[in-house]
Parts: sequence; structure tokens; C-alpha cells
Amino acid sequence: MNESFIEFLKNSPTPYHVCENIQSVLEECGFVKLSEGEDWNVNEGGKYFVVRGSGLVAFTVGSLDDFSFKIAAAHTDSCTLKIKENPLVKSEYCALLNVETYGGGAWHTFLDRPLQIAGRVIKRQGSVLKEETVTSSFLVQIPSLAIHQNRTVNDGLAINAQTDLKPMISLNENGIVMEDVLKKLTDGSVVSYDLFLVNADLPHSFGLHNEFLSSPRLDDLASVYAGIQALLAAPESGGINVFAAFNSEEIGSVTPDGADGDFLENTLRRITYALRFDDNEYYKALSSSFLLSVDNAHATHPNHPEKTDPTNRPTLGGGIAVKSHASGAYITDALSSAIVKTLFDNAEVKYQAFFNRSDVRSGSTLGVSFRRHLSLSGADIGITQLSMHSANETIAWSDLDELTKGLTAYYASTLHIANGSVTIE
Repeated sequence: MNESFIEFLKNSPTPYHVCENIQSVLEECGFVKLSEGEDWNVNEGGKYFVVRGSGLVAFTVGSLDDFSFKIAAAHTDSCTLKIKENPLVKSEYCALLNVETYGGGAWHTFLDRPLQIAGRVIKRQGSVLKEETVTSSFLVQIPSLAIHQNRTVNDGLAINAQTDLKPMISLNENGIVMEDVLKKLTDGSVVSYDLFLVNADLPHSFGLHNEFLSSPRLDDLASVYAGIQALLAAPESGGINVFAAFNSEEIGSVTPDGADGDFLENTLRRITYALRFDDNEYYKALSSSFLLSVDNAHATHPNHPEKTDPTNRPTLGGGIAVKSHASGAYITDALSSAIVKTLFDNAEVKYQAFFNRSDVRSGSTLGVSFRRHLSLSGADIGITQLSMHSANETIAWSDLDELTKGLTAYYASTLHIANGSVTIE
């Protein structure tokens, strides 16, 4: 599994690549691709997926004697830098790229690192516009200011997104224009693009026993990978098993292929109609369905344990974090937490509690976005990590194994949820 995950990380620099890679895996495993613009032929025992933009929902149809949904969802995007249009900036002796921040990154960690250009381009072929994923074979880099010219750098580095994050791409004497850059990425006529600067550092294990993994984009590709592996590995169970991978979480999820759009809701309705159930059956199914919002959590930092809640101190290697928050930043409540813990206990999966310090503002997750469209029980879970939103992040390999095992057990189970009572088989 380790080598497979590393290859997935290396080949998934942007959400567009992630979506393509997931599609390839699903098709190899016999999943049928459906289209939102066509009628769906869905049958008991079948395996299917549907794509919208760079979002994807995959599902398997089990026994319909107990029609309900077991959903797990993760996000495909990470904090990075996005290239603007007309991006070339000429300095005295070199060309730079004008970029803007995507998400809330720890931007100082992107300085002095090898960066690739990756994303999608829209090409014109006659009267047809076609999308293509691209990754540059060349690197660019953002230079930091030498300590001799910034003597207070070790007292705290303030990053200005407009002036400090422009990467060097060429010496001016080469006289480049943006078309030259695009020709290095693809042939043909490029009309528009969504291109990002992504960390080109390779994933690597470290520690005395290689127990840690450091890599770009572990938040949240670890969850995406574990979710797909679990969906493929789970034996047939009652109801519909669903795995959803959404873009745009780092910028609020308010896109058509984000969790705050109607993609998941529409997909669940389309599944219901394709199986010849009516609205009444759909709402009954939702009442007995469950959602796992799967996104990484902060591990207790070994150098700064004071940043963690004093009585709930999740650690790397401690298993899956079950995340709770009094003000609703996470969707976990006592009942949904009990469901998750029971599922994991039954499967001998390690887990731990996650709470933020009470004086720290919490981030939000996909679960809250879904709740604006779907009323169903659920919980926020995820493995713990260090250096969240850094150019490189760190997890424990054992936690990825636990997450895959836990999600597989979830999909293999049958949940009977009714009137505050839950039976787990």
C-alpha cells in the first residue's frame, strides 16, 4: 500500500489530476461511468461513478431490502498558488510569474522550493473546446530574501502575497511571452487555463523505522486514497455505499464541484430515481443514512504541545481522530460519535478524540457544507498530521492503514437508524 499511495501523491498535483487518476482506478475495477446529462441505468449489485468538473462521486449498489446510503467524503484540493492571466512580470534581469494565493497556506514554506506548473488548459480544436491536464517538465522557484538583507527574518517572516510570492521563470534576455510557457505545457491553441504552482518535492518516509511520511498535499489526499481503497475492498452490504471527492474545500466549497454545491444531493436523487424509488422513499432513506466527512486533523506538536487541548491530545500513530466542536464546526454529536466508535471497536480500529483548544478558532470541513443540502446523521473524522497547509506535511503511516481499515469496516456494515436508536450489523 505504501508504494501505491506514494505513486498516487506523485501523480496528483492538482484536483484535475486527482479526478483523472480516480477515474482510471475505478474503470480498471469495473465501475461504469454515468453522465449527468443522460439517463442512468443503475442495478442492484452494480458499481458506478459520475464526474462533475473535478469532483467525483462513486457508489456501489448492495441489497435494497434496507434502502439507505453510507457516504464518506473527502476533498481533492490543497493550499497552493494560482497563476493569473497575463502573468509575466519583468524585473531588471529576469521574468517572474504573477500569482494569487489559493486557500490559507503557510506561504513561507513555499519559498526556495522546487515548484511545478500544473493544472488544466482549455484548448480550441476547430469549433470544439477541450480540457487537458498538464504538468510542466521544468521547475520554477520563489527566492527568499537573504538574512543579510532582512536581519529580523528569524523573529517572524511577514509574507505579502503580491510582492513576496512571485516565482522566477526565466532570464529576461530570453524574451519570453506567456505563449512560450504554454507551448512548454501542451501543443495546440490554449484559450484559457487553471494553472497552479505545486510543490515538486517527492514524498518520502523518515524516522528510525520509516514510520513517518512527509509529502505535499497529504491534506486531504490521504483521505481520498483511503476512501477509494475502502470502497473497492468492502464486501457487499445493505444499501448504497458512496465515496465522494470534492474540489474547492480550501476556498469554501462554493463551486459546482464543491461540497456546498448540489452535486452530492443530485447524485443521491438520481440513484433513487434510477432504482425506481419515489421522493417518499428518498426521504426515508436519508433518515436512516450516515455521512463521514473525512479530513485530516492536527496532531499534538512535539515542540509545541501547549497548542493542543489540555485533555484531548491526539498524536501521530494514535489512530483515527473523531472530531467534535461545540459550535458546530464539525458535525459529530454524541450519537454519531457512538456509531463511529462502535464500528471501529468492532473492527479493532484505533481511534482518538479531537477537540480544538477552547481559545482557538476552529476550521470547518465538508460535513458542514453538506448539511446545507442534506439532513442526515454524520461525523467528522480523519487522521492526524503535522504542518497542516505547509508545502510539506507529515503523517504516520500506521494512521493511514487505520483509516483505510476503518472506512472499509464502515462500508461493510449495515446501519439501522430510527428514532434515536441505532443497530449496527
